[in-house]
Amino acid sequence: MIEHPAFYEVDPWSLREKGLDLQVLPQSESLFALSNGHIGLRGNLDEGEPHGIPGTYLNGFYETRTLPYAESGFGYPETADTLVNVTNGKILRLLVDDEPFDLRYGRLRWHRRLLDLRAGTLRRELEWTSPAGKTVQVRSTRFVSFAQRAIAAIRYEVEPVDAEARIVVQSELVANEKLPAGTADPRAGLATPITLASEYVGHREDRIVLVHSAPRSGLRVAAAMGHRFRGPRGISTESEAEGDLGRVTVTIDLPRRRSLEITKFLAYGWSSARSIPALRDQVDGALAEAVHTGWEALVDRQRRYLEDFWEAADVEIDGDPELQQGVRFALFHLLQASARAEGRPIPAKGLTGPGYEGHSFWDMETFVLHALTYTFPALVPSALGWRHSTLALARERARVLGLKGAAFPWRTLRGVECSGYWPAGTAAFHIDADIADAVVRYQEAVEDPEFERDYGLELLVETARLWRSLGTFDREGRFRIDGVTGPNEYNALADNNLYTNLMARHNLRSAAAAVGRSPARARELGVSPGEPAEWLKAADAMMVPFDRSLRVHSESQNFTQHERWDFSAMRPGDYPLLLHFPYFHLYRKQVVKQADVVLALHLRSGEFTPEEKRRAFEYYEGLTVRDSSLSASTQAVLAAEVGHPDLAYDYLAESTFIDLHDYEHNVRDGLHMAALAGSWLATVPGLGGMRVEGGALRFAPRLPRGLERLRFRMAFRGRRIEVEVRPAEARYRLLSGRPLAAHHHQRAFRLLRRPVRLPIPEAPVLPRPLQPAGREPEPRHAARAARAHQEG
Repeated sequence: MIEHPAFYEVDPWSLREKGLDLQVLPQSESLFALSNGHIGLRGNLDEGEPHGIPGTYLNGFYETRTLPYAESGFGYPETADTLVNVTNGKILRLLVDDEPFDLRYGRLRWHRRLLDLRAGTLRRELEWTSPAGKTVQVRSTRFVSFAQRAIAAIRYEVEPVDAEARIVVQSELVANEKLPAGTADPRAGLATPITLASEYVGHREDRIVLVHSAPRSGLRVAAAMGHRFRGPRGISTESEAEGDLGRVTVTIDLPRRRSLEITKFLAYGWSSARSIPALRDQVDGALAEAVHTGWEALVDRQRRYLEDFWEAADVEIDGDPELQQGVRFALFHLLQASARAEGRPIPAKGLTGPGYEGHSFWDMETFVLHALTYTFPALVPSALGWRHSTLALARERARVLGLKGAAFPWRTLRGVECSGYWPAGTAAFHIDADIADAVVRYQEAVEDPEFERDYGLELLVETARLWRSLGTFDREGRFRIDGVTGPNEYNALADNNLYTNLMARHNLRSAAAAVGRSPARARELGVSPGEPAEWLKAADAMMVPFDRSLRVHSESQNFTQHERWDFSAMRPGDYPLLLHFPYFHLYRKQVVKQADVVLALHLRSGEFTPEEKRRAFEYYEGLTVRDSSLSASTQAVLAAEVGHPDLAYDYLAESTFIDLHDYEHNVRDGLHMAALAGSWLATVPGLGGMRVEGGALRFAPRLPRGLERLRFRMAFRGRRIEVEVRPAEARYRLLSGRPLAAHHHQRAFRLLRRPVRLPIPEAPVLPRPLQPAGREPEPRHAARAARAHQEG
């Protein structure tokens, strides 16, 4: 585990690395990754070595592989797609008097890196003495442009400290890098190497273009680099390129305290249809535009883009500086994963590493788009538009499964199911309702008629058709959805999963309402006059499992009658359970991998009474082991709502620090985008108590002990709203837009330009619920005290 104080300074607007520990280099490469949603660069060192996992990714660029099965079955996916590590342009190798600059040799006097959350840059400074005793300082700045989506850039500067030095810098483009061996952890990336085929090499002066293709998928990628040099007279350059390597070599004899500055521009493009000359010209053109714009202007545009983002989405927390840093770190990476995705999915790891092979899951809609809808809603239609673009594939998948409508994939990169684990890849149908829920949430929050006409209505119609064909009416007239897998993957192939059924009901009703709003468009989509009535009939008769003896909602039919998992027999090393116990045992017991019923309590809040929420939350706290990064934020939201603000604080910290502290021991493979989005969910819907129910905006804020103030901004129906929460009072202010009716702890008020101050009622005094032995969240108060003692 990465212990935050040992490696990173607490700073509200940056992640500062104090030194360099090669043992955790893979983890820091993920934390310092840069992306704009189209290009992703892992935070590898400039000189390329040493490294943990080299990584340069393009959203949607994949290779296809065959899925292996010991025993195949009808309807199993036959192939899967894997995100590819494409041509690496980050490398700048340095030689000082013929000696390679390598941190494993000589003496590293100091080393600092800083991820600037307001500038969108990664800066690095160091001083190194070669084995022969020559000392140099190196400074670099790197960014992936939000303004020009095909562009990344690096400024690299070297300066002799004590005497003149002969300096050589080799700026490279490298394809088909050797990658480290994979692991048996199913959350990690593919171990099988992927080799790209070289198709074109071009170089002139300081510019090089390489074009490669992925043989099975047929995708083609072009990478280009160009340079600008500044320094004393005597700079000489030469370029060479062949196959998988392009290199521009810069040579100079540098006097003491004089510097060589290299500005390196990178351009990327890929296509499934464009020719080699077209892709070559595309990246040449993007490169020319970047060079014309210039380094300073690109950096300025990067900062201005982030100024707009933080103006809209910032969260301020007083009383816990580390949490303040963590929440902003989470929001920054959320933006990086989505800003310029533009018609592509948002992968579970963003573009920060090879984890999950670059696939997207249902958590894109349920967590990532949830946060973006209320912070930077302009990014949401792109992701949902991508889902819409895959409808033909989803309809075909439904047909193979003998169903109507569209069956969206549980795990995918381009719209086809990529999971060979069929209890999820075939039976986790809740993905359809999660997509529909994201559509409805966006429409309620933004009121975008063009989106509903072009994308939203058809997504709602096709998902509603899926539910009507998947479910059946029993002899008592109840609508059942049997044999499915809900969010809790430790309870697969269950009948009437509560989350699935309630989300399906919402999907069916929302589709019927949307058809009623747009009857002409619905007829164009082939909606028959009787279909909406059938959807409403199924929704009204939906079975909702409830254990009357326990007076608690059951996760699925008969779930509460299963034997409870023996948590007392578990050792710390037994978690996550999926790596140490057969699924057969997990499926038969009361044990919860990730919040399932509790997620339903949040997303379908109006379906439950306050007492039902409290009882269900406390019951499932005793069963939930949080073997998934998706769980803590949901538990935080409900803990805050039912009257456990201190427990909500603990879960908020767990979701926020999942990568900074490497809680899951797999941050080397990339960051957890849904958990980082969960940091916002645990803060705003959690501590801020923000809900949208029946189209109305509601707040029920309450701070835990230790936090002095929470301030957040959000978007809703063309308005910008600021909420400031203190222990005894909340202040609401409309920043832009027309006045709006809202609620504060069930009290109606109007959001106005002038601040509205309202008292916060006392929290109920409730006993803290128990978690499975050994799976209690770390108490935030104790953690802060321990770290303060360590630093003191």
